[in-house]
Amino acid sequence: MSPAIGLTPVPGQNGLGPIGRTLEETGIANGAVAASAASVLRFAVAIVAIWLVGRTVVLPLIRRALDRRGLDEHAKNPLLMLSRFGVLFFGLAVAFGFAGFGNFLVSMAGIAAAGALAIGLAMQNVISNFVAGVFIYTDRPFRIGDWIEWDNGDYAGVVEDISLRVTRVRTFDNELLTVPNSALTDDVLKNPVDADKLRLKFVFGIGYDDDIERATEIIVDEAERHPDIMDDPAPSVRLTELGDSDVGLQSRFWIANPSRADFVRTRGEYVTAVKRRFDEEGIDIPYPVRTLEGGLRLEERQSIGQPAE
Repeated sequence: MSPAIGLTPVPGQNGLGPIGRTLEETGIANGAVAASAASVLRFAVAIVAIWLVGRTVVLPLIRRALDRRGLDEHAKNPLLMLSRFGVLFFGLAVAFGFAGFGNFLVSMAGIAAAGALAIGLAMQNVISNFVAGVFIYTDRPFRIGDWIEWDNGDYAGVVEDISLRVTRVRTFDNELLTVPNSALTDDVLKNPVDADKLRLKFVFGIGYDDDIERATEIIVDEAERHPDIMDDPAPSVRLTELGDSDVGLQSRFWIANPSRADFVRTRGEYVTAVKRRFDEEGIDIPYPVRTLEGGLRLEERQSIGQPAE
């Protein structure tokens, strides 16, 4: 049976190319078999060449770019993995075209597009978290070891791990929260320890009869004495409240290299010291008092029942 017209290239023409002509001339293969073998060899050579270039040139450049951004090692690994997949996908696309498998490549692209659409509809939340993870890597709103708060302060903890889908946060009760990345990018996120210092505030309530100036001096003095409270910016006190039973003096002070452990310990020691000084100098910290005024009136009422005999 004669070969089909258009499938068997004629020797010496452009259908076979140098590799196919060599295979046909040496008798290893002929006709369509030689053309197919030549295409396979071109495909293999192209993908190997692109992969080697990617491994030796492209991936090292990407790694150096990630290093310049100061990303942690665990954060760089997923991005490098995506880069490897990108190099492989690019190599496959170029190799298919170089080998002359254009029609096959178009068919595979159509199938891949349909599959991607179906997967995308079924995995909207996963894709949303993945995109949010990319934004976390690029924007860097927090890093591992940072203390963060989100969901209006209902959740807080220290970041232990960041991946492309979820972030793991250790709460201050030693509970591990696995948080979808979209929950950290779609709402307001507080990172109190992003800078090198943190301002703390505490309101001391004193009685209306107490000396405001003397209480202010004590609050500032105890802040200046504490070794973990910064001198610059200097601590300050402002009268902020006139409550039902007390006058509110808000103390503002700064700590360096903040972490939650330092925050709790520093504030606790500072408040204890101020309370001790208040007690020594007779400055009262009143508690709410409610005064009831009025009187009681007793009315005589005639009994309905008959008196007992």
